[in-house]
This record gives sequence, C-alpha cells and structure tokens, in this order.
Amino acid sequence: MKAFITRRKSLLVAASAALALSLSACGGGGGSTTAPSSESAPFTVAQNVSITGSPTFDTIKSNGKIRIGVKQDQPGLGFKDAATGEYSGFDIQIAQWIAASLGFSKDKIEYKPIPSANRESAITNGDIDYYVGTYSITDKRKQLIDFAGPYFVTGQGLLVKKGNTTINSEKDLSGKNVCSATGSTPIQNIKANFPGTKTTEFDTYSQCVEALKSGQVDAVTTDQAILIGYASQDTDNLKVVGQPFTVEKYGVGLKKGDTAFRKFVNKMFTDGGSVWQKIYDSTLGQSGTKVTQPAVDNY
Repeated sequence: MKAFITRRKSLLVAASAALALSLSACGGGGGSTTAPSSESAPFTVAQNVSITGSPTFDTIKSNGKIRIGVKQDQPGLGFKDAATGEYSGFDIQIAQWIAASLGFSKDKIEYKPIPSANRESAITNGDIDYYVGTYSITDKRKQLIDFAGPYFVTGQGLLVKKGNTTINSEKDLSGKNVCSATGSTPIQNIKANFPGTKTTEFDTYSQCVEALKSGQVDAVTTDQAILIGYASQDTDNLKVVGQPFTVEKYGVGLKKGDTAFRKFVNKMFTDGGSVWQKIYDSTLGQSGTKVTQPAVDNY
C-alpha cells in the first residue's frame, strides 16, 4: 500500500513541477480547429494500416481525417494557445500518437473541444472518433462507451483562494460551495460522498476558477495535476490544499462495442513504452521525475 501511495504522489509531483514550467496564458473559445502542435513528435506515421471489424477506423478512412475530442483549457495536458491556435500538452501528444499509429499525420487531425458533460454523447453520436482529455475511466461510463488504457494515473484535489484558511483538505468541505465541470467524476464524487457540501457546475474548469476568484464558490475540485496548473498561473491569488483523495485513471474514450479499435490502441500503449516515456518526459515529466507507464486494462 505504501508503495502505491508513493507512486501516486510521485505522479502528482511530476505533473505539478512540469505544469509550473509549461504554462502560458489561458485560451478560450469553442468550436473545432485543425492545428498542429509545436511539440516535436517522438513517433512516426504508420503506413498501410488496417483494422478489421472496426467501425471507427472505417469512418476515419472514409473521412480522410481524424476527429479527436480534447480539452483546451488545461495547461500541460490539453491546452490551446489563443494567439496561434496550436494545441499542446501530454493528452494532445497521446492523441497525436494514436492518430499516427492509425496512419494519419497531424495535419489530418481535427481537434474538437468537448465539455465534460457531453463526452459520452459526442462519442455515441459519432461527432468524434475518439476522446483524449483527462477522461477518468469509470464503470458508469463503461456502460455507454469503451475505454482504451489507462495511460495515466492521478487523483482529485482542491483549489482555493490564497488567503483561505478554512479549507485545508476534503475534510473541511461541509457547508462550502465547491465547483467542478458538469458531469465530471470529481463533482459526482462530491455529491455522493460529501453530504452538506454545496456544488456549482460549469462547462469548463476555467469557468470554475473564475467563479472562485470572484467569490462565487469556495473551492474548485478536479484532478490535482490540473489544479496546480491553474494555481501556477496566479500564485498571488490561488493555492492547492491537502492531498489527493481519490485515484483517477485516464483512458481514451471510444465507441461502445468497437473491440477491434480498443485492442489496437491498447496494443499501441503496451508495445510503445519508449514512446509514452518520451511524450511524458517532454510534457508532464519536465521536472525530471521518472514515473512508470500504467498497464492497460484489457477487459
């Protein structure tokens, strides 16, 4: 158990330090965008790819492009530069790696920012081909969609105003107003396990951060790695408190029943440990802390 806790903390420390190094001004705006990432890729585009029995791959081939659901307001993970339109971060490079393994270069990717509450519907309706964006694997979601991975592990944390002395951990949330993204795993956890805590929901975490600054809510909750990114952007006004109080496993959201596509992506993760490590090292791992890629769940 101690080894697991130590590993989880090392993941978050690595994410924390790297996010502080890789921040830029927070961008906004919706809609889909086709834009290359400025980060150099540690993978090559595959040739003559075929996935028998995969409706998702058949659609991608027919369209001649890949539509990927992403986040655009999470520094170090999934972030869109407002000035250049470029996407960057760990999740973005994971999404690009999958595309390259399918035989598609960056210029054939269409990024589609999807609010947390709409991720399952975007996948089931065929609005996107797959989703990569701090997407926690849960049994409830697996009733509607499938997941490849996990490809990363983190935990839920709390962000408060710098001068706040009443919230020091999740034990201090009774009577407080806590904000997170609509439909996200963290807000569901607060509602289910923290009676007496009020909740506020927005489409994006950045809206929650603004509500915190304005005094509309007392705390923001999501994965701690994300929260440290926001705190690092505004150290005079924000801080992360306490220790992670859940374990979140990030997966790639896929259409339910496309077993062939899920197995293809899982094999890519399993066989591509060196590529995963290079992606991690160039994004969340810039602190120099080393972590181990999680094993996939071949359910």
